[in-house]
Amino acid sequence: MNIPFERFKEIIDRFEIAKVAVLGDIVADITIYGKPIRLSREAPVLIIRHDWENIQPGSGGNSVRNLASLGAKVKLIGIIGNDNIGRTILNQFKSIGVDIEGVIKVSGRFTVTKTRIMAGDDHTSKQQVIRIDKEPNDPISKDIEDKILFNLGRAIDSCDALLISDYGYGMITKKVLNLIKKIANEKIVVADSRYNISDFKEVDMITPNEAEALEAIKNRNKSQIDLLTIGNRLLKKVRSKAVLITRGNKGMVLFESNKSPKFIPICGSDDITDVTGAGDTVAAVAILSLIAGGSHYESARLANYAGGVVVMKPGAATVTKEELFAIIKEDLNLNE
Repeated sequence: MNIPFERFKEIIDRFEIAKVAVLGDIVADITIYGKPIRLSREAPVLIIRHDWENIQPGSGGNSVRNLASLGAKVKLIGIIGNDNIGRTILNQFKSIGVDIEGVIKVSGRFTVTKTRIMAGDDHTSKQQVIRIDKEPNDPISKDIEDKILFNLGRAIDSCDALLISDYGYGMITKKVLNLIKKIANEKIVVADSRYNISDFKEVDMITPNEAEALEAIKNRNKSQIDLLTIGNRLLKKVRSKAVLITRGNKGMVLFESNKSPKFIPICGSDDITDVTGAGDTVAAVAILSLIAGGSHYESARLANYAGGVVVMKPGAATVTKEELFAIIKEDLNLNE
């Protein structure tokens, strides 16, 4: 199905009027860069000399960064530790204009971190050597749950839509799911969940990757199952208006009720640099496109373009309007 550049531009130009509430797991992405210098005498491991490091919001925070990068007004609801890393992340949100009034700072709880060690010689692409995750083990308290419910209810009143970025750190309780279902009756809701995508029923769109979609339909007999069956079963199970399954360098497939599945090929090079955070970008652009009046297919196409931009960048990256315009023109052969 052909979509002219003018239609894509019309949708993208409306991004800046969007007001989005994000209910998301906030993670600090810490990246340490260094140079391998020799093998250790203590163990059969490399010694890597520290060069520099970077910290930025990841996971739900990366969706927020993408929304802000594209001009949307964002209200964030989430949990963060009352620690130095948490304060650093909150300051970064404030610097890009994100409303963080709905973020709950919890004493005695650390900020979730994902620390990646990247090693390589000068003038070469650095490779990830190891990743160390610091995650909570305890469920959230009733007091924190009540605050999430209050903050979400307050934020959504002045927003067009709700984006859910669930990485499984315990914020999405049954009561929170019930509130999300009520919100979905009145507002656009897009859900991206690492482990529990089938919990988000009757929303506008869910955006699992292929493995997450397969897990969601509980194929207990472990038999081989094709992608079309996976998508159709998931669509029927969650009763959402659309299911957008991302497939890495194979592109995406969009499933809608009473419509044939639409295969969307990867845009740009399939020589991907880094898939970190690409799903966050896809969900962010999908919800902005829906707010702007795009159909599910138009929104999926734009999300696919955005994914094609960020996978060519290292780490959890963001996309700009200018980059979207450029990749669309390249795909439609309008640069000549």
